[in-house]
Amino acid sequence: MKNKVVETPAAALDGLLFDGMTIMAGGFGLSGNPESLIAEVRARGVSGLTVISNNAGADGFGLWMLLESRQIAKMISSYVGENKLFEQQYLSGELELELTPQGTLAERIRAGGAGIPAFFTKTGVGTVVAEGKPVEQFDGEDYVRESWLRADLSIIKAWRADPAGNLMFRKTARNFNPVMATAGKITVAEVEEIVDAGSFDPDCIHTPGIYVDRVVLSTVNEKRIEKLTVRQRETV
Repeated sequence: MKNKVVETPAAALDGLLFDGMTIMAGGFGLSGNPESLIAEVRARGVSGLTVISNNAGADGFGLWMLLESRQIAKMISSYVGENKLFEQQYLSGELELELTPQGTLAERIRAGGAGIPAFFTKTGVGTVVAEGKPVEQFDGEDYVRESWLRADLSIIKAWRADPAGNLMFRKTARNFNPVMATAGKITVAEVEEIVDAGSFDPDCIHTPGIYVDRVVLSTVNEKRIEKLTVRQRETV
């Protein structure tokens, strides 16, 4: 068994970054963001990046860091959210945006990992999403053709890994991260815990190690809440 564990986020990205590359960054909202690896991408200063992600972080957190440093040229994502910097850069023409319906984004990434170059969906038919894309009829209904998404590098975050790169995710962090692991030429996973080989029940492995090239222990685990909603405590 090859041990895929490396010592630091910097070492995990050695030799993998270059200007103009495409990066998939995992996470759903602020859950499951590869915070440690994003910080290292920023530190390396690579530019002209195309980044595929559900969102672009929030003020001061996640992919916002790469927007603030002007390293991202294009975002392919499904949610602009509360990120004012994302909004400003897009509206000013500084940032190119390919806005994709969320389910379509997930399926385009899954298709990239499965080797399926294109598929048809009803989502987006008759809207700007379908502009410039082939539309065909199936059973009398229009469907728009969407293409796969693949990346030079996928950076993802998991809960646990073993030295072979087998991964387990926890709750919402399981959104997008597993499919992105399959769709990158190289996949680097930062994790909260590294366990001994043989610790996992094979039935409980969410992403097999064959999809993972490097594993590193996370150095940042903020787990911020994007919108905190509370209610008054009931009095007895």
